[in-house]
Amino acid sequence: MSKECWKPGNMLYPLPAVMVTCAEEGKKDNIITVAWTGTVCTNPPMAYISVRPERHSYDMIRNSGEFVINLTTKDLVNATDYCGVRSGRDVDKFEEMHLHKEPAKHVKAPLIAESPVNIECKVKQVMELGSHHMFLADVVGVNVDTAYLNETGKLCLNQSDLMIYSHGEYYGLGELLGTFGYAVRKKASAKGTKGKKKKKKS
Repeated sequence: MSKECWKPGNMLYPLPAVMVTCAEEGKKDNIITVAWTGTVCTNPPMAYISVRPERHSYDMIRNSGEFVINLTTKDLVNATDYCGVRSGRDVDKFEEMHLHKEPAKHVKAPLIAESPVNIECKVKQVMELGSHHMFLADVVGVNVDTAYLNETGKLCLNQSDLMIYSHGEYYGLGELLGTFGYAVRKKASAKGTKGKKKKKKS
């Protein structure tokens, strides 16, 4: 197998393409699409987004200290792309994309009603790293669409047709390849079966 060594760059794909909502007094609520985002810590729950300082949403998030991460789906792919290439300085993205606002419980930034999960965040620290500044945040609330809760109250998130971003392109999720920990469970099961066979022969 042949490899080429390229100059340093960000090639960690696929990534979640999320729509981040923000609000600031005196300005229209806005949406910015972000792929530089992820989980930082489980306990306490923390997440991050990285935003270029020249983006319209940057000052809104920095001044308010709040934002909401809205997960995206196959049905939201057009809105997700639009909100990443159009500026809130020029258009009302909620109006243009026919998205509906819902009030958050812990922050002033609105939730996107069409999103299956909305993660409310309060900025803990801003790290000025270079082309992007990282907003390190505490997760203060999670809102889930009850349409994806089963009879026991479990969230069946993968039934919402989640979307991912990979090297400039959007994709839906493919077939299920396994579940967390399945590799260990498979080995344990194989060992158990092998042991039973040996015992049966003796």
